[in-house]
Amino acid sequence: MVDYGKLPKRSILCLDMKSFYASCAAVRLGLNPLTCHLAVVGDTGRQGSVVLAASPMMKKDFGIRTGNRLFELPKDSRIVVVNAQMAFFLERSMEITKLLGRYVPKEAIHTYSVDESFIQSDGTERLWGSPQELAARIRKDIWQEFGLPCAIGIGPNMLMSKLCLDLEAKKKGIAEWTYDDVPKKIWSISPLSKMWGIGSRVEKTLNRMGITNVKDLAHYPLDLLEKKFGIMGSQLYYHAWGADLSEIGAPIMQGQISYGKSQILLRDYTDPQEVKHVILEMCEEVARRARRAGKAGRTVSLGIGRSKDEGGGGFYRSKTIEQPTNITMDLYSVCLELFECFFSGETVRRISISLSNVCPDTETQLSLFALDQPKKRKLGYVMDEIRQKHGSTALLRAVSYTKGGTARHRSTLLGGHKA
Repeated sequence: MVDYGKLPKRSILCLDMKSFYASCAAVRLGLNPLTCHLAVVGDTGRQGSVVLAASPMMKKDFGIRTGNRLFELPKDSRIVVVNAQMAFFLERSMEITKLLGRYVPKEAIHTYSVDESFIQSDGTERLWGSPQELAARIRKDIWQEFGLPCAIGIGPNMLMSKLCLDLEAKKKGIAEWTYDDVPKKIWSISPLSKMWGIGSRVEKTLNRMGITNVKDLAHYPLDLLEKKFGIMGSQLYYHAWGADLSEIGAPIMQGQISYGKSQILLRDYTDPQEVKHVILEMCEEVARRARRAGKAGRTVSLGIGRSKDEGGGGFYRSKTIEQPTNITMDLYSVCLELFECFFSGETVRRISISLSNVCPDTETQLSLFALDQPKKRKLGYVMDEIRQKHGSTALLRAVSYTKGGTARHRSTLLGGHKA
């Protein structure tokens, strides 16, 4: 059991902008984001374009959500369809962050994503009142100044404020959880994928271990969890008890750092060679992200998603290599091996690649069988510097100029969508 008396009891607010992309687009058009029927898509000129966001009423009245396609939208005069304009969304996000700076110092704000932030409010009680009162002030200001709705979860740490947000505050507007709420509100979470930090693959593994809800996880032997998952097993256990020592600005799942990239292709890819071209482009980006952080990794993962026309599905497989790397062609070689082994000729619409099991790049060792590795590593960093200075398309591999390449088109986008 966890001794809550020894855990810090902070006041952490987790703020989420409700249907942020759709709400911003609605306000820009002079519409009420809570009552209009609006969908944001990647490209209104393509019927197969993905719905990136939908207003609350669009979800309620028509069942349209993120991931639907443009052609699935009903023919209804009330529905407004707009292109994503990422520059505007990012600008509005930054303005909201500036608003939060009125209430707490900038070091007490952690922007978790474009539409979600954490705020540590300890010490502001004499200025703004209780955390509940502060949350009400922030919600009111954001609505009055930007016309945008939001929800705020409050907890003694980042984990509990996030869970409070997702599981209660998004329905009520503002909610607060304490350690006393753990047995009633956290242990009842099921399926496990609703618990922050537990993805579908980890959930399946836990289910095979007889763990079907968070209470089961909290009472599972810690040593067995650590034996199965390593450091992540310890984090899963303590998170099930609502314990989280993460500081504002630090990753909540410490040690579970990886570098990855995922993209939904603009069309169905039926030619395996074209798929390989995209895989190489993506390996370049994943390797660049790792190098930027000064990291190298040993586990390479490749995910291939089928077209919806073939019923969806696909595969996600990983391979761990002996020496950590952040060299593009090393990643590509492993991905090709996984692709050749598990690809069965299906039409491809989604690709994801990640590099995990990371360590500082300085810890890599020289192999007698790969004496050119230092030169390749140095070349990667040089290419990164050129792209940083002259733009992402200053250096491209030849595959980017083929029919299957996507890098040139994606370089014109912001956040993967039209600026």
